Amino acid sequence: MSQCFSARPPQLAGSRGLLIRGARQLLTLNGPPGPRRGAAMRNLGIVEDGAVLVSNGTIASIGPSRRVENLAEARGAREIDVTGRVVMPGFVDSHTHLVGGAARFIEEDPADAYLPVDSASGGFFGAMRQVRRVPARSLHFQAMKIAEGCARHGTTTLESKSGYGLDYATEMKILRVLGDLDERPLTIVPTYLGAHITPPEFVGRPNEYIDWICHAVMPRIRERHLCRFADVLCDPAGFDLDQTRRYLSAAAGHGFDLKLEAEEWERTGAVSLALEHEAAAVAGLNHATVDDARLLGASDTIATLLPGKVFHGAVDRFAPSRTFIEHGVGLALASGFEHGVCPTYSMQMILSLACTQMRMTPAEAITAATINSACAVRVAARTGTLQCGKDADLIVLNVSDYREIPYYFGVNLVSLTIKKGKIICREPEILCGTP
Repeated sequence: MSQCFSARPPQLAGSRGLLIRGARQLLTLNGPPGPRRGAAMRNLGIVEDGAVLVSNGTIASIGPSRRVENLAEARGAREIDVTGRVVMPGFVDSHTHLVGGAARFIEEDPADAYLPVDSASGGFFGAMRQVRRVPARSLHFQAMKIAEGCARHGTTTLESKSGYGLDYATEMKILRVLGDLDERPLTIVPTYLGAHITPPEFVGRPNEYIDWICHAVMPRIRERHLCRFADVLCDPAGFDLDQTRRYLSAAAGHGFDLKLEAEEWERTGAVSLALEHEAAAVAGLNHATVDDARLLGASDTIATLLPGKVFHGAVDRFAPSRTFIEHGVGLALASGFEHGVCPTYSMQMILSLACTQMRMTPAEAITAATINSACAVRVAARTGTLQCGKDADLIVLNVSDYREIPYYFGVNLVSLTIKKGKIICREPEILCGTP
């Protein structure tokens, strides 16, 4: 098993600082604030033979190794030689469910993720009942193990949703678990997904459920500062356009930033709602149209694509990424990790799917999984690029060219994961077979 942050203390750069030198390709993604669009998504700001100097958890200098290692501030810094490797920003995974019940195994049909309440095989409601009865400490442990896996695969910041409780007590429990995990050491951005699906207590009464969460639950979450975002699933399995509009309006009134999941399994026409309410991001979009692309391209709302969910569900319709890019949409990629729906947290795998199935270029996919994904959860001021003054969130990969990252699939190429200047994960050593 990889050495990760639960198994050993993070290694501090300390007052001496940290010098990462000799990168074959240093992908800085240096550029103006905000998401990269169109042709700008292919500009990775590559520095050949690059180096990064870290001080107090932030990037103090970045550029060619010869220049950075000769700085006075670099003298005495702890050095990490990454000769021949690629160094890039840590992945920002902007759509996950760290808390969502136990695994649902491959014998089950992924299409059964949202089975009826009385289904004997459980589906979503079986997972919901499990989350309701499991104590917070057990949910914390389960979520921590998933977060460790994310770190091993190069994620340094992630968003995680509630939505597997759907009653007041369990939703609060999930959000507290996510809050407790934040900065230990990954940055975790919690999102309230109260409008995930209508729970058993309100079967046949979705309007009453929307009214209840808008007036009874949202105010308490905001009072306790448990999360920044509120999300809603606009889908036949979730909520219709009118219910979605009411939810978004109420959430905005309570001071939440907004997210929306739409056009994933069927056409709903919900993109206009995301723009009407100035949502930070809208996710899914497998059934989005050219008109949706035009609207999104003229807005600040990020389109978050989830190719892992399409792959696992054996669905043959991926989101139209090339249409989005051609229309200047701020495009992000996320793992969509969720037990029973998308059981992967490897952003490297997501890059591979984006390139092979959605015809994105490697550079576009990397941009979508770093700076654009950071914009989707509004943390781009601190992470998503390697620039002076930003957090030293970066990964070292066992490849010599960035185009190799999506070329491999099902392979973890991460050698080191560094969060705010601390090594939080190191690839394992081979203990046998060497003379």
